[in-house]
Amino acid sequence: MTNLDGKVAIVTGGASGIGLATAKAFLEKGVKVVIGDYNNEAGVSVEKGLKKTYKDVLFITVNVADEQSVENLVSETVKHFGGLDIIFNNAGVGVQTPTHELTAEEYKRVISVNQDGVFYGIKYALRQMLKTGGGSIINTSSILGTVGEPTSIPYAASKGAVNLITKSVALEYADRNIRVNAVAPGFIETGLVNKEAMGEYYDGLVAKHPIGRLGEPKEIAHAVIFLAENDFVTGTTLLVDGGYTAK
Repeated sequence: MTNLDGKVAIVTGGASGIGLATAKAFLEKGVKVVIGDYNNEAGVSVEKGLKKTYKDVLFITVNVADEQSVENLVSETVKHFGGLDIIFNNAGVGVQTPTHELTAEEYKRVISVNQDGVFYGIKYALRQMLKTGGGSIINTSSILGTVGEPTSIPYAASKGAVNLITKSVALEYADRNIRVNAVAPGFIETGLVNKEAMGEYYDGLVAKHPIGRLGEPKEIAHAVIFLAENDFVTGTTLLVDGGYTAK
């Protein structure tokens, strides 16, 4: 088992939701955390709040759909903390549009963030980890990388790609002490997915989860910590979905 104390981690999409919960979970383990997020205002606020409790936390603005921005995120992390041991490629977007109305721009935007962004994060993390003798790469997939969902083909396509990217890179670098895994959440309670925001649709969404509720960000964070700590796990996509895909 890897002792995470003193390790350096990047969390993209780290200013809210699953990313923020995971950043906090890493910090509790003694990890030095860089929060990467497109939302500069939220990121600055989160960094300020976390620094009241934790010393080793830094926010860097990043657009994961832009390769140079991701390269900068990794290089600035190494410059500030002296290395990189873990990257959680978590940033993502979605769109729900009937397929016959879906524009090419909508499709490409989801793919550029969810799929290309994971590729860029992996690529530049690998370059650093190969220099230092290993590391852990963790990607955010989804239940929709395993099962279909109407009106969600860009999102499902991107998450299915994440699953196979994860396996392929895990095989490629297993003998160089670099583990690559993914976590696949079910629907998680967030600022946009909750009873108040969704109204009558909320109960139907809950009913799709045999466990009888939606997940919490901290439950996904717990899975990410497991994937970072367990040295014998690589090439897997860990479903944390309340039984959604068991049906």
